[in-house]
Amino acid sequence: MGQGKVVANNKKARHDYFIEETYEAGIALKGTEVKSIRMGRINLKDSYAKVENGEVFIYKMHISFYEKGNIFNVDPVRTRKLLLHKKEINKLIGYTTQKGLALIPLKVYINSRGLVKLQLGVAQGKKNYDKRADMAKKEANRRIQKEIRQRQKSY
Repeated sequence: MGQGKVVANNKKARHDYFIEETYEAGIALKGTEVKSIRMGRINLKDSYAKVENGEVFIYKMHISFYEKGNIFNVDPVRTRKLLLHKKEINKLIGYTTQKGLALIPLKVYINSRGLVKLQLGVAQGKKNYDKRADMAKKEANRRIQKEIRQRQKSY
């Protein structure tokens, strides 16, 4: 899973979910969509994936129009197919049906071969108290790091 240039990151995903496992998937795209993604004009906020009829689809992923695309441009929030191996899809079916987990896109990147890839996370929703605990932990680590820096300066 050699990752190249990260084009879009879903920061909200790690805040709202516990990520159990990740998968690398290709995305079935049109030419103008690929050009828009290369320019970084993609948004993963509120997007999610579902398994339907043995195939995985991603919903609400917004890819802006390519300026020079005119008639070749497609709907920016259309449903797009994710390209995964059959074995991986079967695993995802098991996760989503039995354990009640969600499929959340974590990031979109261009790999070393120039292909657009999506990192898909199998996620468990966090409760509000989990989010508060995470924020408290981050704040405590920040204070510790600040204190360490202060002490190093004094020597």
